[in-house]
Amino acid sequence: MSGLSEMTGRVEIIDALLDAALPGVAFEGWSDGVFRAAVSDTGIDPARAAAVCPGRGVDLALAFHRRGDARMLELLDAADLTGMRFHERVATAVKFRLQGIAEFREQVRRGVALFALPLHSHHGARAMWATADCIWIALGDGSNDINWYSKRAILTGVLRASVLFWIGDHSESGEATWNFIDRRIDDVMKIEKAKARARKSPVCAGVVRGIESLGRHVRPPPDKGQYPGWVSKGEAR
Repeated sequence: MSGLSEMTGRVEIIDALLDAALPGVAFEGWSDGVFRAAVSDTGIDPARAAAVCPGRGVDLALAFHRRGDARMLELLDAADLTGMRFHERVATAVKFRLQGIAEFREQVRRGVALFALPLHSHHGARAMWATADCIWIALGDGSNDINWYSKRAILTGVLRASVLFWIGDHSESGEATWNFIDRRIDDVMKIEKAKARARKSPVCAGVVRGIESLGRHVRPPPDKGQYPGWVSKGEAR
């Protein structure tokens, strides 16, 4: 990997370190030791590597997560979603997110363990929110009120549950996971149907309209840097 020590591009350095680290992560997790080994294997200047990834193994785990998001978007872009109902498109996106990292199940499991630690849990929350945000944007979500938040919060929960189920799924071709995702999305749709019924109810309609009226005054943050999961274009890989 000659020449890597002279690279100056942040994204290129992170990519090189991540590629070198992935095999070791399966055995040692997203540790500082794996990070140091990746620096040694790539020949990148240690000071430059530390400047680019001050969080060392944690930063590589987050880069791996962003790479999974990018792969999911590639699969979505190539897929023909014509004829699918919207909730089916959401389920397909979640499935693509897992299919894109299918060969790295152990690395994902190690990442889940890392981000379950109180010290790093906020990183995991931001990463999952970013994935949900990617999905909604890719599917053309145009919400501009409280739904902007609720859609991402609900989908983040679906993603978390799906990843945990997928890690332990040994069914043929992952069918158990795909069925699990479909059930979770169906559960969300039941909530929406219940809200629709409440709007028509003479008992609940007034309350629902009042809540929804308040929600319409809530706006997404004007600066995306203010919400969890935002990354700059240069980092979204």
